[in-house]
Amino acid sequence: MKRFVSILVLFVWVFGTSVSSSYGKESFLQELFKVKKIEEPSSQGHPHNSLTSDENKAIQEALKLSQAFALVAKKAEPAVVFVKVEKTVIRKGPSEFPFPFASPFDFFGPEFFQRFFQNQFPHKFKQMAAGSGFIVSPNGYILTNNHVVAHADKIIVKLADGREFKAKIIGTDPASDVAVIKINARNLPVLPLGDSDKIKVGEFVMAIGNPFGLTQTVTVGVISAKGRSGVGITDYEDFIQTDAAINPGNSGGPLVNMRGEAIGMNTAIFTRSGGYMGIGFAIPINMIKVIMKQLITKGKVIRGWLGVVVQDLNEDLAKSFGLTRAEGALVTEVAEHSPAAKAGLKRGDIILTYNGKPIKNVSELRTLVAMTQPGTKVTMTIWRNGHRKQIEVEIGTQPQNLLALSSQNEILHRLGLTVEPLTPQLADKLGYGLNDGVVITGVAPNSPAAMVGLRPGMLIEEVNRHRVHNMREFMVALMESRKTGSVLFLVRDPNGFRHYVAIEIK
Repeated sequence: MKRFVSILVLFVWVFGTSVSSSYGKESFLQELFKVKKIEEPSSQGHPHNSLTSDENKAIQEALKLSQAFALVAKKAEPAVVFVKVEKTVIRKGPSEFPFPFASPFDFFGPEFFQRFFQNQFPHKFKQMAAGSGFIVSPNGYILTNNHVVAHADKIIVKLADGREFKAKIIGTDPASDVAVIKINARNLPVLPLGDSDKIKVGEFVMAIGNPFGLTQTVTVGVISAKGRSGVGITDYEDFIQTDAAINPGNSGGPLVNMRGEAIGMNTAIFTRSGGYMGIGFAIPINMIKVIMKQLITKGKVIRGWLGVVVQDLNEDLAKSFGLTRAEGALVTEVAEHSPAAKAGLKRGDIILTYNGKPIKNVSELRTLVAMTQPGTKVTMTIWRNGHRKQIEVEIGTQPQNLLALSSQNEILHRLGLTVEPLTPQLADKLGYGLNDGVVITGVAPNSPAAMVGLRPGMLIEEVNRHRVHNMREFMVALMESRKTGSVLFLVRDPNGFRHYVAIEIK
């Protein structure tokens, strides 16, 4: 340190004595170390930072847009709420170690913790969670996500003005991830509901919510895409995709257009880090309107039913059926006495349009049918034997036993499995018989299914020791796993080798 000071003094002395005689040492040091102000441009000549009329006009337009965002936020924020939830969590065993990240002691295994730490971490404990919501009626009805309030022991809603209220659940719909809750209050600010059918890709939108508990956070982006399905988040998907920043805690908050209307409910993000990566998904508000009305009036959702099992087409399948594009939904089974059977739908038909709307994939068709009021007559365009044909079908009411499919789909999602019925083309390609079982078409990386060696192309012949020949039998047999927390498959690979796999559902 002393050496550094000596060098600094020598530096100042050398340079201080070598400057022009018009400067003393003090003047030089002032020039060397003082902070200079940026001078105003000279009014003489043509200053470099002056703006042309076109540039000024562009800035004024940008300022108007900025003001518009501020006005939309001011209008919408009072109706956006912070939802705090208390849940009781039950651990099944010591393997469920209550740390949010991997523990350095994991290699000791469950026996280690069973012996030494069994009484340190209770099997039942309280867990706090948080999300967002928005008020849709002056008397306290609030929209939020089902996954925010599901299994809640206590729900507290905090308004933008700081007031807090206990909330009760009016109804939940896990299949769409929509929930309605209510607080006992009057004359509340309401967020108007827009028309999500009129949105366009590229429009500005605003996400409002409470990411990481930071209340009344506003982010701005655009609609990146619409009609997203097959994402695997819910059973019925027609998502709006946006690049407005959405993070944990935004769930249940509104996606707002430039008119200050909710056109969606923020629900999920695509992420590899746990945080925002530029892709967020919102449930369209028009779908939510139908669900909300039923939850408020009936406490449950009654969905439309067609009565078919369908699968997506790939290029090879489309070509084999005489189609130029792999779009539509291929019918593989028609339930007896179902609306589809009464309308004359047959196995091998490809549904191309539904009430004039082109069908891109199975998920899109399922959502459209489910959102159709039972008793409604719809017109479908189908492809049969190389020709287009129109048929009319009266949509029925989804049977109660089919409502359990959401639980079964959740089981498959947690296992990391995608299964489909055997079509003649798939059976011939893989060497299976037509009614031998259901085929695995997808296995998520690092999923429980992947860990036990399941691979696409394998055939599931038994589920929980029940022989299965088709998707209906597969789903029925899978219901037992809801109680046991595990599933037992007998699988066969294309080489003819069979083996059992047992998978715990986590």
